[in-house]
Amino acid sequence: MNQMLDIMAKNGWRITEQRRMIAEIFSQDDGYLSPRDVYDRMSSKYPSVSFDTVYRNLRMLDEMGVLEQFYFMDGGLKFKAKCSSHHHHHLICMNCEKTLTFDDCPMEQIVKLPGNFKIVSHHFEVYGVCEECQI
Repeated sequence: MNQMLDIMAKNGWRITEQRRMIAEIFSQDDGYLSPRDVYDRMSSKYPSVSFDTVYRNLRMLDEMGVLEQFYFMDGGLKFKAKCSSHHHHHLICMNCEKTLTFDDCPMEQIVKLPGNFKIVSHHFEVYGVCEECQI
C-alpha cells in the first residue's frame, strides 16, 4: 500500500482519503477487481464518490504502472495490483481467475520491428482453464 501511495506522490498526486482507500483495497485483495467492484467498496464509506472518479483514478494508476489492467471476455475490464518483483507474464483461468506467472517473454523472439518502432511496454496474457477447473 505504501509503495502505491509513494508512486502517486512522486507523480504529483495529492494523497486524498479516497486515493488512500483505493491503495488499501488493492493491497488487501490480490485478485482482479472491476471498476464497479472498487466503486462499490468505496461508495459504502464515501457515498459522494462518483463511478467516473473511481474509473479515472484506476486508469491513471495503470498508466503510472501501479495497477495492471486485464480484459476478461465475460467479466470485462478488471484491475490488479502490479507485480513489481520482475518482468513476467500471466496465464489466467477464465473460470476461477486464478493467475499463474511465467517468465518466458515472446517479445524476446522479435528481432526487428517495422518502421524502426520503439517498444515502451507490453502486456501478454494467455487465457485458458486451470488444472483445478478442468476436473
